[in-house]
Amino acid sequence: MTPVYGQALSDATGLVNRLDIETSGHSFEVETVANFDISTFEFDKDEKRLTLHIISGLENNLGEIIIPQNLLGGNLTVYLNDQEFLPKIKSNEKISFISLNFTGSGDNKLDIFGTTYLLGLTEKTEKILSPPDLSASDVPDNGLLYLIIIVIILIVVGLAIYFIKKQRK
Repeated sequence: MTPVYGQALSDATGLVNRLDIETSGHSFEVETVANFDISTFEFDKDEKRLTLHIISGLENNLGEIIIPQNLLGGNLTVYLNDQEFLPKIKSNEKISFISLNFTGSGDNKLDIFGTTYLLGLTEKTEKILSPPDLSASDVPDNGLLYLIIIVIILIVVGLAIYFIKKQRK
């Protein structure tokens, strides 16, 4: 995918951040290349939102963000410091490529909202095994249980006597 600015920011000087996001049993990597740093990030699956906390020492900020479509996709909406922001966004079936160009040094917050989450994937949940629900009809009555135990003991004793007699001959 060709960057919006003609030359990739990654070809010039830029800070590369690889943000590892674990959600619903899946791992994803969001990559940023920018002339600013990402101090922290948050991902909210319920809101389908990725939040980047940006620290910049420059007034003019340039950045590129690559987001896997199966993490956060569809129609993306971006907010910079709680104000709607219209970056250049290009997407294909695998990624969304967001090009940022904004002013403001210091701390900034970038929220990216998607309309899809885990596209083509399902949430992985760990099953908690619980003991089976046994009703009274599933449990043998005690008389039958004792009879089975006595028969097994008699068989074992009978085999033991047989092998002892065989060894004495």
